[in-house]
Amino acid sequence: MGKYVPTNPIRRRLLSSAVCAGGLTLTGSRALAAGYPEGPVKLVVPFPPGGTVDTLGRLLVQPFAVQLGQQVIIENKGGAGGAIGANQVAQADPNGYTLLLNAANQIITPLISKSVPYDPLKDFTPICYLGYVPQLVVVRAEFPASTFEEFIRMVKEKPGEYTWATSSIGTTGHLAEEMINQQAGLKMLVVAYRGGGPALTDTIAGHTTAMVEPVPSAIQHVKSGRLKILAVTSAQRAASLPNVPTVAESGLPGFVLPSWYGVWGPPNMSAALTQQLYGYVKRTLASPELKEKFDNLSFVAVAGSPADLGKLMDTEVIKYADIVKKAKIVGE
Repeated sequence: MGKYVPTNPIRRRLLSSAVCAGGLTLTGSRALAAGYPEGPVKLVVPFPPGGTVDTLGRLLVQPFAVQLGQQVIIENKGGAGGAIGANQVAQADPNGYTLLLNAANQIITPLISKSVPYDPLKDFTPICYLGYVPQLVVVRAEFPASTFEEFIRMVKEKPGEYTWATSSIGTTGHLAEEMINQQAGLKMLVVAYRGGGPALTDTIAGHTTAMVEPVPSAIQHVKSGRLKILAVTSAQRAASLPNVPTVAESGLPGFVLPSWYGVWGPPNMSAALTQQLYGYVKRTLASPELKEKFDNLSFVAVAGSPADLGKLMDTEVIKYADIVKKAKIVGE
């Protein structure tokens, strides 16, 4: 936390625009990239193993390899909120052999970091909007509030007493917490940890009051009885949690902030190669063997086109930039 200062040109450009406010088959098409793929494809995951992005990558890698007819190698390149791995892809040859799997951090990190060397809207080729998972607003099991509305009332009665935990500065969970603060008029300090595990542990222990975290990493603690869910941050209720209301249903109309994921290539990939890759990824997401696995994670597959992913980024950067500016978030 601290004073908000858009120090680099990327942050100034993204924030300025935000405040003032873009499947083909392998056979039978001359538009496809001839001969692709002729060797292994590297999928860069810009976070360490074990997180939600890595989990998604591990699910996709085998059916994606089947579609490509080539080996797919996951390379975990963590650090700097995903910027190190993303920059590796931004500098790669646009030949389709180096791809990026990332979350919404793809556009959040450049908004809050002073040192990101790329422009997320210009220095990558959108390939596919994979989908999203709802985030959960959770508190320890013993917390007296049982609904999101009760939680808001309790926090307002004692300003400054309650705290949020977050896995890291600039995650979608962190931004959701700041967005709740802003829309509900709360004075809850956000305590940043180095990973979701420690943040969840302290919330369970009562050292912090509440947390917003994607379903895959939080749900195990709900099932064990150590955490309880007050609401989900998606536009609709999670299919796996039909009795849990959304934040929008619980007093903050219009609130939507799930954790979403996409695949990008380096800049200047040809339109033919981009569409070819989109076709491969789209068919991967439709693989029957993934359905149960997606359901278990509450992952909603969208399989949006390159244009869909570009449009999503254009829209989300406006929302995120507004949250970042109002909360005066500055990355580490």
